[in-house]
Amino acid sequence: MRSSGQEEAARTVVPEARPFAAWFALAVAFAVVHTVLALINVYDTQHLPFGDVIHVYRFWMQYAQDNGVLVGIDTSWVYPVGALLPMGFAYLLGPDHYGVLWLVLVTALDAAAIVVLARRRRAAAWWWLAFLAALGPVALARIDAVTAPLAILAAVWLIERPAVAGALLTLAAWIKVWPAAMVGAALIALRSWLQVAIGALLVTAGVLLAALALGGGAGVFGFVFEQTGRGLQVEAPVSAWWLWAAMLGLDGSVYYDTDILTYQIAGPGAEAVAAIMTPVLAVVVGVIVALGLLARRRDADSVQLVGELSLALVLALIVVNKVGSPQFQGWLAAPFILLMLHTGMRAVSARALAVLVVAAATQYVYPWMYSGVIAAQPLEVVVLTARNIALIALLAVSVVRLWALAWNAEGAATVSHDTVDAVKPT
Repeated sequence: MRSSGQEEAARTVVPEARPFAAWFALAVAFAVVHTVLALINVYDTQHLPFGDVIHVYRFWMQYAQDNGVLVGIDTSWVYPVGALLPMGFAYLLGPDHYGVLWLVLVTALDAAAIVVLARRRRAAAWWWLAFLAALGPVALARIDAVTAPLAILAAVWLIERPAVAGALLTLAAWIKVWPAAMVGAALIALRSWLQVAIGALLVTAGVLLAALALGGGAGVFGFVFEQTGRGLQVEAPVSAWWLWAAMLGLDGSVYYDTDILTYQIAGPGAEAVAAIMTPVLAVVVGVIVALGLLARRRDADSVQLVGELSLALVLALIVVNKVGSPQFQGWLAAPFILLMLHTGMRAVSARALAVLVVAAATQYVYPWMYSGVIAAQPLEVVVLTARNIALIALLAVSVVRLWALAWNAEGAATVSHDTVDAVKPT
């Protein structure tokens, strides 16, 4: 028979073993996913998913070293000036080790985000790992891979540390613009919007001062105008008409733009549609913002509102966009995790599965079957179209939920959870 002391020891040891096992399993899964994706990026020379990093990013840094001309500072650039931080970091050991150092940086950021996220809701951490695996090697091989974990950290801390979250999101937005959507959602939805704004303004001031110290001028804002002259990228939802025309042998084709370094669509009306897509995106974003403001005015639950509004705005940036790069799908993780943390996994389970399917379809399209996409092969065109329809459906669901928050909030006697208690560690 066990003594009472032995029984007490057994009761204390078992609960401690379970968290260790859970953390160990998560760590092993994290290592496996990141190792596999890193190896694909390094050794897949046929599909070259690592091409942007080792050919484009590294070229910009090496050109600055050799010629004293720094993109974003001395010239206008497609990215905000903050993108020089991760690109410059990867060049610390020179061009020969650029790819390896890039992967170290992204993996370290992902590790920090997964630990912080798992302490709050382990199921959300597992979902993010599944999302990274589903999205594939591009999840580590673009500048967006740096912004995603920063935005996830901000999503975890947004309620209890709004100034820190605002600073992280703004830093990420100065690397790649999309996290600005989450900043906007927080400013609209949260009672602690002023703290978010303070964090955002401090980071913006720091970035601009650093850029000025390096000699930057008006070109620092060049990224705002660099996208306006682009055509319709082949993967963008709006390109479906011409892509299907190319597949059916009608008046549509795919060509490689040597200035933008991407595949775009050509055909009757394509240039006109490309010219109006930026205003259309502005209108769609404006409608979503208006719904968010209405919901806030009618006292909708602020924490639920910030999650739905963040997701709707990010989806709009993906769906109503003439650019459709595969890494854009990586933007979905942070706003979706924000929604998971405050709404619960069960309430968003259908959409969680849908986002994983979107990521998997994206990996199928790029890098594995991208040659079939640009050749307008039937299977690849159908998969890409289905992926884009799923994105449109997700956007529609988010807009409907925002509408419901806006019109059902008043008089519902809801209590805002815009407090530290909104998110509790597991």
